[in-house]
Amino acid sequence: MTVAARYNSVAILVHWLTVIAILSLLIMGWTMTSLPPGSPDQFKLFQLHKSVGITVLALTLFRAAWRLAHRPPPLPAHMPAWEKWAAHLGHAGLYALLLGMPLTGWAVVSTSKFNIPTVLYGIIPFPHMPVLADLENKAPVNDVVSEAHELAAWILVALVVVHALAALRHHFLVKDDVLLRMVPRFGRRAPAPAALQD
Repeated sequence: MTVAARYNSVAILVHWLTVIAILSLLIMGWTMTSLPPGSPDQFKLFQLHKSVGITVLALTLFRAAWRLAHRPPPLPAHMPAWEKWAAHLGHAGLYALLLGMPLTGWAVVSTSKFNIPTVLYGIIPFPHMPVLADLENKAPVNDVVSEAHELAAWILVALVVVHALAALRHHFLVKDDVLLRMVPRFGRRAPAPAALQD
């Protein structure tokens, strides 16, 4: 049996769309919290932040389903067991955060005292989170989910930096194809399939 030597085009597209979305969310998050409270610019950024956040949630759910149906390329045989374990753990952490951050953000909006409706990209109405939106005393819940959302953002930054540095290490120091497996080809020929070893 053989497996692909690189990720397929759908996985690559979703990966880089997610990267762009996450970087945009982090920049928006830090920018909007520094703007004057209630200002028009802050309101617009909050709305865009919510829209992109829900997009990340949808992309992550799609990506997880796609990965279950399409086996990813194996890690290089030369990688030691501890490094393979660390890579799998890092990916699991990234998936957890890519799901957890939009969900905690949705919870923040749903328990906000301002009760501002969410309209994705100014077009699609999006409901508040069930149950949380109907709580009589939302403030304690809002405090918890707000802190969780902020903490998750910093953890995500740390994981993304480690993830990127690991990929660059493989490319420039180890000189294998770990990074190239997730880079669009733009007309280049794909590497030959690798033999799957039991």
